[in-house]
Amino acid sequence: MKRFIPFIKHDPVVAVVRLQGMISSGGRGSLSDRSVAEVLDKAFSRGKPAAVALEINSPGGSPVQSALIGSRIRRLAAEKNVPVFAFVEDVAASGGYWIASAADEIYADQSSILGSIGVISAGFGAHVFLQRQGLERRVHTAGQSKSMLDPFQPEKEEDVERLNRILSQLHDGFIAHVKDRRGAKLAETDDLFTGEVWIGAGAVAIGLADGIGHLVPVMKERFGDKVRFRRYERRKPLLGRFGATLLRDGLGEIEERAGFARFGL
Repeated sequence: MKRFIPFIKHDPVVAVVRLQGMISSGGRGSLSDRSVAEVLDKAFSRGKPAAVALEINSPGGSPVQSALIGSRIRRLAAEKNVPVFAFVEDVAASGGYWIASAADEIYADQSSILGSIGVISAGFGAHVFLQRQGLERRVHTAGQSKSMLDPFQPEKEEDVERLNRILSQLHDGFIAHVKDRRGAKLAETDDLFTGEVWIGAGAVAIGLADGIGHLVPVMKERFGDKVRFRRYERRKPLLGRFGATLLRDGLGEIEERAGFARFGL
């Protein structure tokens, strides 16, 4: 005799992934497509999550890595048919906002910093110091554009023009991505793509975020009080064994602190 087994309805599950830190192609603890690939794949693929929630706290970094992470999120969301929600903590600026805008909806705290839709290049010039020390910089190239913005040589006008063209192209790509993802939600204002940032409700008013809210209450409101949360963590790197690795990681920490410090954090 066959036994009747009633249908069991499970409580909805939201997969939670934390994306914290500077975005770069290397450095211990930094965000890169390679460092988040495994955790994102698991979050979207294990079971059938009702949604994936991204906890984002990043001042930005590499445009390429930002784009790769954002593209991975969108690809997985489409393949698994899973909605994505971004929850901004202290900051989602520059590349951090690029990743946030890969979500279907963005929520922030009243004091969160969002935006900085622009591109920056920073360096230093030490040619005067070298001259005072009696040092001569010698550079030999095949190709007139091979040596650009050498910090040990005087800045050249043509190098600056070339750099500005590169930055402008990167900026255009950033603008196109945000317009594609946020669409009609964006307010029409001259400040939107100047690199300006907005706080909390100001970001909502301008269309960079969908509302003020935190992960747990927003997800409970969306999926019910019985929603469960399943966290997926990135693997922590092993302690560096060599001095060079420790030095590189230390410099990475300094760079990350500098990135957050740009926003007073």
